Amino acid sequence: MLGVSSDTVRRWVDAGRLGAERDEHGHRRVKGADLAAFARAQVGADADGGRSSARNRFRGIVTEVIRDAVMAQVEIAAGPFRVVSLMSRQAADELGLEPGVVAVAVIKSTNVVVEVPGRDRVAGQV
Repeated sequence: MLGVSSDTVRRWVDAGRLGAERDEHGHRRVKGADLAAFARAQVGADADGGRSSARNRFRGIVTEVIRDAVMAQVEIAAGPFRVVSLMSRQAADELGLEPGVVAVAVIKSTNVVVEVPGRDRVAGQV
């Protein structure tokens, strides 16, 4: 969920950066609320100090750019997520968007669908 390996999470827990409890088998258990607080603390401000009303920012790497005469389709891999943007070809060219370029997908939306995977998930435990 954080876009890192389980080994990284173990190191964070062992270093005291992320709270966890041990279950009866000795496995680390991170409460959902603790994970959310940790994730929120990891979100940094824009490096350039800019301000925006958009809160959804996905830093990733451009994996594909398809251009035609007028438009461009840009795909970004942001952790396990795929974000696709349609923009003018001129904008894609001016931004220098090519596979391998690091980019941030900034999403401002009034229509967001939220899903919860599986029916038998236990709330509050990861």
